[in-house]
Amino acid sequence: MSAANAAAAKKPAIALTPGSHVRLRSAGPEDQAIVSVGIFRGLVSIAGDSALAIELDGSDGEPKGRIRLVPTPAILTIDILEAAKAEEEKRAETTQAPGYFR
Repeated sequence: MSAANAAAAKKPAIALTPGSHVRLRSAGPEDQAIVSVGIFRGLVSIAGDSALAIELDGSDGEPKGRIRLVPTPAILTIDILEAAKAEEEKRAETTQAPGYFR
């Protein structure tokens, strides 16, 4: 295995995880883009459409803490400024049903 292949194999998969600090550009009025900088809180479903929930950090003049919902078709770019670690999936161990004895 070459050094380039080894380096590529060690890189973690790219994932947008809740808690990540992001800069998102989305379609705005006319030919302008809306820039949203803050913490990605997750996906929200509104009437069957998906939107990203971003808690704004106040750096772009918007009130800090405001939640902005950006519909997925309106997203132009997402910059992951600081990725949050993904939480391990917590799977309940399947327990066997109690046996029936006579």
